[in-house]
Formats: sequence, structure tokens, C-alpha cells
Amino acid sequence: MRISELSTASGVPIPTIKYYLREGLLPAGVQTSATRAEYGESHLRRLRLIRALLEVGRLSIASIRRVLAAVDDEGLSMHRVLGTAHYAIAPPVEPPPPGERWRRARAEVDALIDDLGWRIDPEAPTRDELAHAVLALDRLGMPATGEALRPYAETAARLVAEHEIGTIPVGGSREAAVEALVLGTVLHGRILDVMRRLAHESVSAVTFGPAGENGPTGESGGPASEGDGPAGDGGGPVGGGGGPVGGGGGQSA
Repeated sequence: MRISELSTASGVPIPTIKYYLREGLLPAGVQTSATRAEYGESHLRRLRLIRALLEVGRLSIASIRRVLAAVDDEGLSMHRVLGTAHYAIAPPVEPPPPGERWRRARAEVDALIDDLGWRIDPEAPTRDELAHAVLALDRLGMPATGEALRPYAETAARLVAEHEIGTIPVGGSREAAVEALVLGTVLHGRILDVMRRLAHESVSAVTFGPAGENGPTGESGGPASEGDGPAGDGGGPVGGGGGPVGGGGGQSA
């Protein structure tokens, strides 16, 4: 298909497709003349993957580039690709603060992971990320012990095993399996976060709200918007399809 047809099929504007081509997110099409290239289903699938990572996963362009490079690297195991996706969606982790409270928080996390029998890299930043949350609760007088964290850990393990990694089509092509793994990592994380907030609102309405009140909408009728685009390194396109309006460069229709 020509770039105009790729735009129609994907819903991504032509200038945005050209931007993805220039940034190396989308592979070049097959050149049929000096000004024309042909694109296939793999390009359409890649555009849908980019849009999902950008619009739902809220990843920056730089993070998406790293994830796609891992997806395309056939020398990487699926486990390594998963790690790249994890690092892309994780917030920056603050350096460990000094003091006994931090050491207790980190020890609590390490003990829980060992007790669960999870195979987690000793240097994984997620250990510190969880320890920071445990430390914050401790400072507020709400200590989060391993036993308090266990229900969250067990629920997460069951969801991942049964509804995420357990559903990846490992019998087909590596490309399809890796894309499913990345999308599941990013999008299911977003789904779980939203579902948890929905559950909070519902349980709060039943527990604390007066009769007939549905949720904490406030005077404005709803919570403030969290924003439409990804946060992070500031490198990101704008426009209806996740890219900049305007052309210049790239392959034409």
C-alpha cells in the first residue's frame, strides 16, 4: 500500500508517519521510485504498536525507540525484551537515602521476594522502587510489612501468569509473540491501575458516601485531567496521530 493508504488504514496522519520514519520508529517502505514507497501489513502493525505505547502507555518517543529496538533484536530473549519494556514504563527511582529506616524497608522487600520464591535480579531497580513506597508508608506511621504486601504480590503474580504471559502466542512467530508481550506489559499495567481506581471509587461510595452519591466527583463534576501526552524526556510528537503536524522529509505518497 502507498503511504496515503497506510495513513487511512492506521488512522495516523501522513506527516506523523513521515516523522516516525525519520525517527527510525517505523521501517522504511520498499522503494518503487525516487518519490514513492510501498508499505505492508508489518508497517500497519508497527504503527498500531507505536500508537498504543504512546497514547495508552504514555511512553516518550525515546522510550518507544528503546522498546522497538529490543523488539527488533532477534538476539534478545523474550525475557530481555520484557525487561526493556519494564524499564521504559517505570518512573525514575530515587537514590537510596541514608539511615536505618531505608535499610529496614529494603530488607522487607528483599525478604518478601525471597519468601515468594520470585526470580528477581538482585540489582533490579524495582526492588528500590518498592522499598521507597514502603519507606514512605513507614514515615507516615503506616508500616507496610511483608505480610501486608503479600496479597498484592500474590494477586499480581496470578494476573500475570493467567491473563498476561499465559496468553502470549508462543507457538507462532517471534515478532507476534514479542509484540504481544510488550503490549501486555504496558497496556495491562494501565488497565490494572485504572481498574484499581474504579474499585476505590465504588468501595468508597458504599463505605463513606451518603445514599445516592455515586463517587467523589467534587464540585467540578470530575477529577482533573492528568494530561494527554507522555511525561518524561520531553521528546514527543503532537497531533491527531501521535506525531507533529507538518511534513518535510520522509517518503511521499
